[in-house]
Amino acid sequence: MPGLGCRTFLKILQTHTPPELYTEPPRALAALGLKEVLVTAIKNPDWAGIEQDLSWLGQPNNAVITINDAAYPPLLKEIADPPPLLFVRGDGQLLGLPQLAMVGSRNPSALGKETAFSFAKSLSQQGWVITSGLALGIDAASHQGALAAGGLTIAVAGTGLDRVYPAQNKDLANAIVASGAIVSEFPPGTTAKANHFPRRNRIISGLCQGLLVVEAAKQSGSLITARMALEQNREVFAIPGSIHNPLARGCNALIRDGAKLVETTQDILEELSQYIQYDAIEAPVMGQSMLDLEQQKLLNLVLFSPTSIDSLVENAGFSVETVSSLLLLLELQGYIEAIPGGCYTRIK
Repeated sequence: MPGLGCRTFLKILQTHTPPELYTEPPRALAALGLKEVLVTAIKNPDWAGIEQDLSWLGQPNNAVITINDAAYPPLLKEIADPPPLLFVRGDGQLLGLPQLAMVGSRNPSALGKETAFSFAKSLSQQGWVITSGLALGIDAASHQGALAAGGLTIAVAGTGLDRVYPAQNKDLANAIVASGAIVSEFPPGTTAKANHFPRRNRIISGLCQGLLVVEAAKQSGSLITARMALEQNREVFAIPGSIHNPLARGCNALIRDGAKLVETTQDILEELSQYIQYDAIEAPVMGQSMLDLEQQKLLNLVLFSPTSIDSLVENAGFSVETVSSLLLLLELQGYIEAIPGGCYTRIK
């Protein structure tokens, strides 16, 4: 309904049940402080939209949870503006389990994606439900890490659940529904709009005991989610990065402002130990295959920040041809990646 936000919706529910509201005369509705356009909408419901919702709800694995339902996640109910309705595909009972949110860049580095995948996999194995936003990049890698562990994952969407955004993640969305859940406050038929995603982000943080930012630029939606998490009194964690990496500046800023610096999953598990009992685990580490002496020497010279070929030739004492050949081998094995400007950066 036009002009009806979560706060107004919840305020009305404190005094009226839905059936009572719809039987009130216009004058009584106006006395509740409702604007004329909203009063008119209440007296003239969108029956086509209602039928569309009911049709969607009649399909397998689809459900709706109201804020008064026992299945409504208690942590989400505590935030300042909880969504009155949650549309769910998959297992809605998961919404009440201990969750860790993971967010980050939509265009991460190879190392960022690998880190998100490894952390999600490890944390999932310890019983945490991994929650994220189904976006490209860090979100997708986090969902995939949980699925790879045979664990549980929840995606919070910024559209109606009759569609997948972005469309590239359709197969991932289906996999999540099969062993987890996708949730949205937006009814079926709702398309992707820019203002929907900050609203989605408050649900991501609101569902969870803690939030981990893996890679984020200084100005990014991930930092908005982190600020919401702090306002909701959630634990905020961030993985630090090189001062030369623009994708690390957001995480470094969060740490400077009080987020907990995370190097291993144990850093998170120790902080949230009151929620789940688990055994001590080894931190996820990036595998390193056997390298010959020349490869290892050159790898040791590639920094975790932009490193030029000229400096590698000078410091390694190899010819340009040898350095180029070794760089190609190291890149194929996943140790380094090429970046704009004819430079390389180490990723593991």
